[in-house]
Amino acid sequence: MDLQTLFLFALASISLNLVPGPDVIYIVSNAMRGKMRSGIQAALGLGVGYMGHTFAAVLGLSTLILNSALLFSVVKYLGAAYLLYLGISSIRNSLNGKSRLIAAESISQSSNVFKQGVIVSILNPKVGLFFLSFLPQFIDVQAGNVTMQLMILGCVFSVLATVINLLYAMLGSFVFGNPKMSGYTKAIEGVSGGLLVALSAKIALTQR
Repeated sequence: MDLQTLFLFALASISLNLVPGPDVIYIVSNAMRGKMRSGIQAALGLGVGYMGHTFAAVLGLSTLILNSALLFSVVKYLGAAYLLYLGISSIRNSLNGKSRLIAAESISQSSNVFKQGVIVSILNPKVGLFFLSFLPQFIDVQAGNVTMQLMILGCVFSVLATVINLLYAMLGSFVFGNPKMSGYTKAIEGVSGGLLVALSAKIALTQR
């Protein structure tokens, strides 16, 4: 795996994690309901869950890549389409002013937010689907040692996701609890969406 691919993967990971989703809403909700500490615990719990999905994806994708080049190509293009969908949805939400960063009233307080975060992440099938569709986009079969490439990418994504989630937790109660800051959330979502659209186009047009 070359440095250019790793840099592109890091940029894509940051863009994806900046887009508000269920995990970010869970973190911000905990931060706004309790203290910054609750948001941080939620972010760390989700990070542990990401690592669990990383190991599962590595095992499944390694087998797929080694046994069926056709199925691997299908997974890659479906993953590119999924990234395109996420990018367009983020841009539309930004233009329409429909920020998803609203504290969910349905989230209950827990005495162990960290443990709850791990469970929320591991039991979320969409996270596993995301890993299976995202990681293959950056694998170079010709470079060899596919399992190690997948493991490196999965760990990089999990670390970057956790860092961004921690930032959301620390800024949650101040930024997203203030209506005057809504413009910043829309800008973040719009820029991240644009990067995802560009990434999906690059993946679709690149010949491996």
